[in-house]
Amino acid sequence: MSDTSLTSRDHTLPSEFVRIEARALLELAIRLDNAMLADFNRAVELLLEAVARQNRVIVTGIGKSGIIARKIAATLRSLGTPAHYLHPADAIHGDLGMLSRGDTVIVLSASGETEELLTLLPLLKRLADKLITFCGKGDSTLAQASDVVLDTSVSEEACPNNLAPTASTTVMLALGDALALEVSRRRGWRPEDFAELHPGGRLGKRLARVGDLMHAGEALPKVLVSTPMPQVIYEMSRRKLGMTTVLAEDGRLLGMISDGDLRRLLERDGGKALDHTAGEIMNPHPVTIGVGAFASSALALMEEKKITSLIVLGTDRRAEGVLHLHDLWTLELI
Repeated sequence: MSDTSLTSRDHTLPSEFVRIEARALLELAIRLDNAMLADFNRAVELLLEAVARQNRVIVTGIGKSGIIARKIAATLRSLGTPAHYLHPADAIHGDLGMLSRGDTVIVLSASGETEELLTLLPLLKRLADKLITFCGKGDSTLAQASDVVLDTSVSEEACPNNLAPTASTTVMLALGDALALEVSRRRGWRPEDFAELHPGGRLGKRLARVGDLMHAGEALPKVLVSTPMPQVIYEMSRRKLGMTTVLAEDGRLLGMISDGDLRRLLERDGGKALDHTAGEIMNPHPVTIGVGAFASSALALMEEKKITSLIVLGTDRRAEGVLHLHDLWTLELI
């Protein structure tokens, strides 16, 4: 005999599964704007306090909630908040050593009565500074033992039998993202901070710094304002960047000479072109960029100015290097 307490949506269109989860997210957003806002802000404050004390955030959960907990810990880390995932079963077999006194713990449980978490609860209460719970049951054992409870209840799961965690885990994931992002925002997290933690992959390439890519040191083409044109041409030829910087004795940038400048000089002066010095034909207002700028910003500037090279400046307008368009090809920005 079938259990009539379980309702089945045998004829539900696939799109309805998505709509059910979307409605659950909308319900969460409404709660965040109203009844849950104070609790959410308190949770953010607890995480900020943990970071200020140089403590960590430990995120735990089991089953599908555990998978979401791993992702939340990863998101917190990527945004600069020290966070780690702790498996409840592993915790009671030695991994509890991951938790230090003063750490703040986030626990994910739809029911708030998960056996493994309740076994762990007394240890968490003894060692952790504060306990934040994502839970769909405010009167559950876990919720009652927590310092802050964030309501992740849903009207229904997307599962046709209303059994498999679907909408509820989506809500947990979105709430974890919101928590991590708000902590990041209040800490004043910047794109350059993000870049420091993401050196690899496509994201790392997009956030690469000009200073890491430029031709510097001996590879920097440079002449003085008094350098004769034959030596200017020699310097441009051996550095193979199609240009050279023109510097003062102390390394400050005074101008630039490009292949185009040489062609225009030859068209104008013919055989007398070599009688000039670098200072007489240089462009005194070359396009430059700071050594700490992102590679993506450099590319945008090159495209805007329709040029292939940028002079990279440090402090006091000192030429630190040259960035060529070719240097950006391997970053998949083009």
